[in-house]
Parts: sequence; C-alpha cells; structure tokens
Amino acid sequence: MSGEQEGPPKLRLRLRLPATSANLGPGFDTAAVALDFYLHLEAQAADQFSITATGRDADRCARLEDNLVLDLYRKLLTENDRAVIPLAIQMQNEIPLGMGCGSSAAGRLAAIALAVHFGNLKWDSDRILAEAALLEGHPDNAAACWLGGFVVAAGNGRGIHVARVTPPSQWRAIVVLPIEPLATSKARAVLPLTYGRTDVVANLQSVALLGLAFTQGMGDLLQVAMSDRIHQPYRAAICPQLPRLLPLAGRHGVIGVALSGAGPAVLVVLDGPQNITEASAAIRAALEGMSAPELLPCSFEPRGAMQCDSA
Repeated sequence: MSGEQEGPPKLRLRLRLPATSANLGPGFDTAAVALDFYLHLEAQAADQFSITATGRDADRCARLEDNLVLDLYRKLLTENDRAVIPLAIQMQNEIPLGMGCGSSAAGRLAAIALAVHFGNLKWDSDRILAEAALLEGHPDNAAACWLGGFVVAAGNGRGIHVARVTPPSQWRAIVVLPIEPLATSKARAVLPLTYGRTDVVANLQSVALLGLAFTQGMGDLLQVAMSDRIHQPYRAAICPQLPRLLPLAGRHGVIGVALSGAGPAVLVVLDGPQNITEASAAIRAALEGMSAPELLPCSFEPRGAMQCDSA
C-alpha cells in the first residue's frame, strides 16, 4: 500500500490491518509473522470526530479521548502543518488489546495511514513503515502488519531494513489468550540489562534456523528454531501459560511454541489444519487448573495492510 497521493485528499479511506505475533521465539524485537484476524477501519471526513466500534474491546475502541488512533492522527497532522480534519470512523476490531497480538502496531499504522491520506502528506510505503517502527520502538510488529508474511526487521528509525517471506501455506496456529491482558511496559521491565555469551549464542543459532524454517517450510526445525533464552525465561512468571505449553512442541501436531509478542498470549504453531482439534485438546489439558483460556485458531496472513477502497 502506498501513501503517495496526487491532488487533494479523497474523502474516504478503508483499511484492513492484520494482527501479528512478534518476538517470535528467539527473534526478540526482530522476527514476526502476520495472522489472519484484523483491524477493519473505514473513515470519512466529517464535521466532528466520531467512532462506531464493533468486535473486541468495542467500548475502548470507540473512545474519543485516550484513543491511540485518533491521538496519533491529530499529532501527525499538527506536526506536519496540516489541518486536523475530523473523521467519522467505523471500526471492526478482531485483535485482542494488550495480549501480544500487535494491536498497538495496527493502531499506529492505521493512524499514520489516515494522516497520510486526509493530510495529503505524500509519504510512501517505506516512510509509513519507518514512522510506525519509530513510534513502536522496535520494527518487528510494524513490519509484519504492514507487509504481511514472516518478516525479519532491523532498525527502529528511518533506516528500516526488512526481509519477508510467505509462510508455508499448510501451517496453522492457535493463539492461546488468557483472561487478563499485560502491558508491554511491564513485560519489558522484567528483562535483564545484560546477557551471558552462552545465551546470546544460543539465540543467534535459533534465530538463524527460524528464518530458514519459515522460508523452506522445515517444520521439523521449528521446535529448536523457536527456543529462546533472551526474553521468554524472564517473562514466564508473568505469562504463566508459557511454561505449561512449551513442552507441547513435538507432540499433537505442534511444531513450535512461543510467547506472542510480549505476552501474555502464546502462539502455538501446527504443521497443518488437521491437527487443530488434537492440539486444542492438548492445550486445554496442559492448562488444567488455570482460568480457561480462549483458543483462537488462525492462519498466517501473507498480505499486509490493505487499502480496500477510497472515494
């Protein structure tokens, strides 16, 4: 999707932005994959701001104050000396908030796309992605949401470098969602400031395998490729589903398990749709005694943010 426009901005914009799972195993702030549930948004110029929201966390999405999309939209237009055009927004949200499924990246990219469109900023796709990564503080979620597929990204400013591939079409995933969300700031606060060489080397080995596993469809490598010593061991105490689900890798059709983003959700990767029922039962058994999670079966999304149409 390109942000460039010629002439005056059009009066309506429709967007579809996918969920993502980032920090993929050893790929802390580096690797992510897009998932096939979305933030759908339609906006048109209006006399005053309004949001009609449906789906997950609809009340929070419909706020006119303390709203990530609207606040950033206004900020970007003001900083770029553009008039703040009020918008009437219809939003259908399928991405759980605060669960590690990329809701903040989708919201920020939506806000940037709206500002580019209605402010006629003439930013290209690379500029939009760079701005989102800078705001996120890391490039992985933003790159997967904007470009789709499996991505490895470096940099967090205007010098974003991204490699992407289309994940194996037969692979599936189950996102295991606990009841309570987790703030990313809290998840980052438990991480150490330094790491030992052994742990760093182990993660380098795993993340190198991770890229090849997704590129070549090597599911037999994924269990090792998604192993991590940089963030998951430190987040296990505040993401208690993770230590219970990690042992499922290699059984019940599960080929890999990792924390989704900063948590608390866990991403369980399957080698095919035929294993969803068995894997779901194994997940519930592993979490017996804990508050019943929501299991969200999904596919990997090869496409990124889409401008559905505009007028």
